[in-house]
Amino acid sequence: MSVKADFLTHEVLNQPQAMPAYNAWSSDQVLRECVEREGGGWAADHLEWHGGICGGPMMEQGELANVHKPLLHTFDRYGRRIDEVEFHPAYHEVMRHSMAAQVHSFSWRNADKKGAHVVRAALSYLSGQAEAGTGCPLTMTHAAVPVLQRNPALAKEWIPKVLGTEYDPRSLPMAQKTACTIGMGMTEKQGGTDVRANTTRAIAQADGSYEIVGHKFFFSAPMCDAHLVLAQTDVGLSCFLLPRVLADGSLNAVRIQRLKDKLGDWANASSEVEFQGATAWMVGQEGRGVATILEMVALTRLDCAVGSAATMRQALVQALSHTHQRSVFGKTLAQQPLMRNVLADLALESEAATTLAMRIASAVDRAQHDEHEAALARLVTAVGKYWICKRTAVFVNEAQECLGGIGYVEENIMPRLYRQAPLNSIWEGSGNVQCLDVLRALRREPEVRDALFAELYRVRGQNAALDRQTQWLDQALNDAAALEQGSRYVVERMALAMQAALLLQNAPDFVANAFCHSRLDGMHGLAFGTLDSSAPFDALIERAMPQI
Repeated sequence: MSVKADFLTHEVLNQPQAMPAYNAWSSDQVLRECVEREGGGWAADHLEWHGGICGGPMMEQGELANVHKPLLHTFDRYGRRIDEVEFHPAYHEVMRHSMAAQVHSFSWRNADKKGAHVVRAALSYLSGQAEAGTGCPLTMTHAAVPVLQRNPALAKEWIPKVLGTEYDPRSLPMAQKTACTIGMGMTEKQGGTDVRANTTRAIAQADGSYEIVGHKFFFSAPMCDAHLVLAQTDVGLSCFLLPRVLADGSLNAVRIQRLKDKLGDWANASSEVEFQGATAWMVGQEGRGVATILEMVALTRLDCAVGSAATMRQALVQALSHTHQRSVFGKTLAQQPLMRNVLADLALESEAATTLAMRIASAVDRAQHDEHEAALARLVTAVGKYWICKRTAVFVNEAQECLGGIGYVEENIMPRLYRQAPLNSIWEGSGNVQCLDVLRALRREPEVRDALFAELYRVRGQNAALDRQTQWLDQALNDAAALEQGSRYVVERMALAMQAALLLQNAPDFVANAFCHSRLDGMHGLAFGTLDSSAPFDALIERAMPQI
């Protein structure tokens, strides 16, 4: 007997093959239906091209970009201050393709076309499944455009570069770049969410610029070409555009103190910085910095919901692929009754999240010309951001469990998705901030409440559970004394009611009825996989299956 045979301990059997390359657009029936319905079907070819790369080479690039985290180089070898962040080449490849696909700019480059924001949201949704960290600079660059437009001189110089599609990571003045990215700096150590407690100062200069002196505790994507920051003038908190490299080629006086050692989002760099007399220009009205930068935040909050829905989708795709290949007790996992319940429940949650996220994008798209849509966007952006982002961590954990132990091993994408999952519930305002924003909108703008109930009344009489939920919300919103303390529950019920109404209008009956029965009628446990026996398990799973 040969030595090789002596030590042949086992043959590898009953292990799934890794996910092959696939098209994340054409294989996602729910996403395609949403985009078509919300007015973006004209861009299907562009989305298919992007989806093929997101489900193919970008998956591997995303993994490499997370394994090889960014590195801070404060000085060069000769002792000169450079404050550079080094990224792995895979990160640059993801950014290069994403900007070529216009993830950061599609809305504005196609502003004359209905559904442009929906298409851009779908582009972001596809990218986020391969690598979510690059979503930070991409979404901030996209969201910066309305803010930059408040200063016509700056807009004339910067917006053409912001809309550029040829990614350029070089540290050069804006005028020499093929395209520019924009970051954001609001948070300081002493204030956190309370940005009005910021102490960073802006000192007016004779040439119309300002010197910024202070710090930021979270300075997102420090290698962006410029950042929108908040600082105090004599009038009050104001918004400024602060470039990384000045027109003469010198580095602006922004000193990176360290990169954050984060739970997830490893491909992206987040930092702490000090401003030591950095040059900046005011954007928007002096003393109205919060209102100015909130135009940016409204769009980045939409992307939080979109990104979380994307994370759900990729976790579901991984769970479906695994369970349809691995067998136990003589059947594939996907054929086992209890696993069928889990997969169907995850599919239902994913469809509801994607449907709501794309409806928010549609409201944003139409807000400029439709008062109802503007009011709806004001409300459901915060509602969707709260609920979809909250559900993602528990969703990904359940999907991990479908894979068993291998779902907890770093060779698999699932741990990366799990680390990423809590981010969007924290970034751009935690859950409490979203709930308070909902209450503020309802209190200050009566049309916001009208818009919510107009959406819910579109399907009045189609489902008794939703009708009861709508009536309960109407009563709850009248109880001003108890509203703030109980606002999380109220916002949760708003989100579920909106998802139910959208599914009743647009999804197959078996999807909408299963959602209403489980989420609104009390026929669901606290964990996923607790649908009752009447649920259309096979149909829900089949609808969610990626076509690989």
